[in-house]
Amino acid sequence: MSFTNHDGLRPTPGECNSKLAAASDALYVIGGKWRLKIILALADGHKRFNEIQRALSGISARVLSNELKELEINGFVIRKVYTDFPVVIEYELTPYSDTLSPVLQSLIEWGEMHREKIMHEGNGQKQSAIALEETL
Repeated sequence: MSFTNHDGLRPTPGECNSKLAAASDALYVIGGKWRLKIILALADGHKRFNEIQRALSGISARVLSNELKELEINGFVIRKVYTDFPVVIEYELTPYSDTLSPVLQSLIEWGEMHREKIMHEGNGQKQSAIALEETL
């Protein structure tokens, strides 16, 4: 079932509500400005808190801490504490986070396509592309 009405078929209200609920659940878990960026920052292996913060310019320590807690609660990140002296805390992705790979790949491909589209359209939309570039 397509989520648009371009093929002339209309989803039933039950199908529509089910899809809305599923999309809402997904956006709750991975939505926001930072969560997917944190997952991508951890994709190449475990990192300490400050390493993650340096990889994501503009994120505050408080926001990063909260986002890591949410990702841990939802099963995407493991927090490992090494009690040697000094105490070291590292974060790494769980095997469950691999289920996001197709979502992330599709999102990246769409983002690249959209950026290219915006960059090659008229001057009025070029300003939107510049704003998009600055936010990413």
